Amino acid sequence: MSRSLRRRFLLITMLSLTGTFLLLGTAINVGNYRRITARIDAIIDVLYENDWRFPSAESNPDLSGGFQITEETAFETRYCIARISADRKKIEIDTAHVAALDQENVPGIVESILDSGHSKGYLGYYRYHCYDEPGGETAIVIVDCFLQLQTFYAVLPLTLLVFTCSIVVVFLLLCLLSGYVIRPFSINMEKQKRFITDISHELKTPLGIISANMGVVELTKGKDEWTESTKNQVQRMDRLIAELIELSKAEETACANPPTVFSVSALAEETAGNFLTLAKSQDKKFSTEIETDLNMKGQREQILRLLTILTDNAVKYCDPGGTVHLELRQKRRQIILRVSNPCENLDASKLPLLFERFYRADASRARSSGGYGIGLSIARSVTERHKGKLTASFQNGIVTFTATLPRS
Repeated sequence: MSRSLRRRFLLITMLSLTGTFLLLGTAINVGNYRRITARIDAIIDVLYENDWRFPSAESNPDLSGGFQITEETAFETRYCIARISADRKKIEIDTAHVAALDQENVPGIVESILDSGHSKGYLGYYRYHCYDEPGGETAIVIVDCFLQLQTFYAVLPLTLLVFTCSIVVVFLLLCLLSGYVIRPFSINMEKQKRFITDISHELKTPLGIISANMGVVELTKGKDEWTESTKNQVQRMDRLIAELIELSKAEETACANPPTVFSVSALAEETAGNFLTLAKSQDKKFSTEIETDLNMKGQREQILRLLTILTDNAVKYCDPGGTVHLELRQKRRQIILRVSNPCENLDASKLPLLFERFYRADASRARSSGGYGIGLSIARSVTERHKGKLTASFQNGIVTFTATLPRS
């Protein structure tokens, strides 16, 4: 249990940390990209609004987008301006403020911008804005953003590297310290299991004495309804104690015995044979649909216990004259075990509660059949220990328990 708890702690912690870092890294890089874009857009708007020139730093010191005009702004910003006639046959190009663009390559860039149909955007390392001017002409401002985008693309892998290293470091620290974190929980769970086992053994002694005393009373004074009632209650307590011990030791047994490969088909056939006579004695029918030669790797005795619990539960609570159906088949790399029986009086809203310890949908019927609401809890525990899933469904008056188990 401590190993399982430790793995869950590590998994949940690392998933939470990784998700937080992914969200934080995305926010940082998206925010940085948007800031760079907003600053470039502010530069382009300033150029357009000031007749394609930068105003002096004194007249417009601060603008939107985090852009501040300085004396060096005009020398730092590389841009060109293209004016296109309404029929797109004449292009006037001003490349005096950029070295990478000239009269030969700008027309191709302008053509790509016009074909895109967007008024603003990126074309490689260039940011552009299109403005409609009088007479149907179009003015396009193209700004070289190589340095700004290069900074962004340098920060992106650095952010990923820092976050990855942080996750690895935290994971190593958790591997070292997680044992100390979960130790109180492990100790508490061990104490609970030990308490159940100890108290169960302590109860067996007085119950044994009571049972022996009842035997002596019957020999000396004869049987009567009171001695029979007392003996029945002692037997019920014995069964309850046995199930409590089994429940507390289910995990220990699963961990102690190494998994083996066995025929689950043979176990299903064996279980069906054991309950066939019981079902007939109660005027109930029993049918099977078992796929042959199905093997799986796991705890053989635990899977047999799972089959027994589900089948016994189905026979006990099957409506008179109804049919208990046991199905075993393979689906891809999983084994599907399905046990169903008619149970008209079952409340479908209470299905999730059936797996809770000591819960009984019908207390009076459970007492008469010897149930204590522990069996299905044990069945779910066995299924989960084999990395499977146990579910319950109710449709058309038939309740079905389905266990999905991996083959290996």
